[in-house]
Amino acid sequence: MAQSSTETDWVSRFADEVIAESERRAPGKPVVVASGLSPSGPIHLGNLREVMTPHLVADEVRRRGHEVRHLISWDDYDRYRKVPNGVAGIDESWAEHIGKPLTSVPAPAGSPHANWAEHFKAAMVEALAELGVEYDPISQTEQYTAGVYREQILHAMKHRGDIDAILDQYRTKKAPKKQSQKPLDEAELEAAEGSGAAAEDDGSGSGAGYFPYKPYCGRCEKDLTTVTSYDDDTTELAYTCTSCGFAETVKLSEFNRGKLVWKVDWPMRWAYEGVIFEPSGVDHSSPGSSFQVGGQIVGIFDGVQPIGPMYAFVGISGMAKMSSSRGGVPTPSDALEIMEPQLLRWLYARRKPNQSFKIAFDAEIQRLYDEWDKLEAKVADGSVLPADAAAHARAARTAAGELPRTPRPLPYRTLASVMDITAGHDEQTLRILTELDPENPVLTLDEVRPRLDRAENWITTQVPADQRTIVREEPDTELLGTLDDEGRESLRLLLEGLDTHWSLDGLTTLVYGVPKVMAGLTPEAKPTPELKLAQRSFFALLYKLLVSRETGPRLPTLLLAVGADRVRKLLAA
Repeated sequence: MAQSSTETDWVSRFADEVIAESERRAPGKPVVVASGLSPSGPIHLGNLREVMTPHLVADEVRRRGHEVRHLISWDDYDRYRKVPNGVAGIDESWAEHIGKPLTSVPAPAGSPHANWAEHFKAAMVEALAELGVEYDPISQTEQYTAGVYREQILHAMKHRGDIDAILDQYRTKKAPKKQSQKPLDEAELEAAEGSGAAAEDDGSGSGAGYFPYKPYCGRCEKDLTTVTSYDDDTTELAYTCTSCGFAETVKLSEFNRGKLVWKVDWPMRWAYEGVIFEPSGVDHSSPGSSFQVGGQIVGIFDGVQPIGPMYAFVGISGMAKMSSSRGGVPTPSDALEIMEPQLLRWLYARRKPNQSFKIAFDAEIQRLYDEWDKLEAKVADGSVLPADAAAHARAARTAAGELPRTPRPLPYRTLASVMDITAGHDEQTLRILTELDPENPVLTLDEVRPRLDRAENWITTQVPADQRTIVREEPDTELLGTLDDEGRESLRLLLEGLDTHWSLDGLTTLVYGVPKVMAGLTPEAKPTPELKLAQRSFFALLYKLLVSRETGPRLPTLLLAVGADRVRKLLAA
């Protein structure tokens, strides 16, 4: 995207700030932006905002020719805090692992991965690749156990009094009552909670004084330990484990089985990595929270707090239909099952980080796709507004190039209706799609993939069985027998026009036109309130005769799917 577009959207404005700040702090070095993800359970769509916000900014910085690193820190050395709800095969017996590093907890049964953290990282890694997110991964387990942060840890212990004084400014303050942006459903509350790191122990509470470092126990591997003494000169640290009773004295200058407490760990990493831009969620943004306190503690490590916005909730519509076996709140992988990467990227790109939005798993997804297709048409004909063009560009491509796309993107709602009626039968699906536009027929299903597959997944995983479309096998003779002359005539007119109107546009004209003709009007007549009422009654009759319900997929699509011969069989009065 050209530099001239820098005032068109929030991404460009942040990119301006980030480039200027990077040149001020670290001239000549790559621009560093960061995200942190805790693989403590399924990494959900709320967490994705933690990645997409800096990704979009980093990508804009790259487009302008700057070298940029997007760090994704896997907080896999964090403690296992609680047994997550709804993860298949996980019950309260897993509570025995609480307090261990996430990389020391076994993976759920049947997982091909080495441990808990790797299991939950895997799906996110796959989703980020599909979304075109370029990043440098950092495992905190690897960093800590390899002694990468040894100097920083010894420095923090030496300056523990200064850190304690900063933290103490907030310990006695009563936290203000949180103001929710809006009523939250259970899923959004879980999403808002994040990893829970914001509420983690800050290292206080030891009778021997304040220590910003927590060892993992040498026997049970848990962090339920208390530091009982520390010598700055020798770096000898003594601790006891309140879980298993184990005690030992170690040399911190050689010891790699522990970590800084969260409120010290985060700002230490800002300084160590030279992070210029990192957003934070609402759980890190209240007074006394990790982000605010970190802004002071980072100075102890001779660093500066990153710039970056607080980001708002990402809600979900259609949660009731989600399988609870996935852990409740849907993940990016779940979303990519039912929507193409471009659409998911667009949802994050078009809203400022402080604006909440919802991701649709219900029928709203059809409207979102309609909106996206209209945007694509405006981009193609040049009538698009600059901010909308910018959001589209960020969704459709990255600095590395265009994301793979559906060659012939037919309307999602049409594809969903077809897959609903055909139950995924390829030959029947191709027949219907060929007949949508006989002058420009679909020749292979590959032309409409992957959108077709996403629509099929939505139908099969998100639409309840009682809302699926089942076409009648035999005519409803009872209903047909109760029709008056007007009802029979309307069906006759429809059947008479099938052959000459057999395309999506033609059948649309036909089904809307029959009630007009019945009212003595031409098929081109403008609708009136009375006419709309007559059309609704006619549509309800067709649905009842075809699928035994008063609603269903759009009638032109339904008629094409059922096929002319079967329509004649079911509607012949």
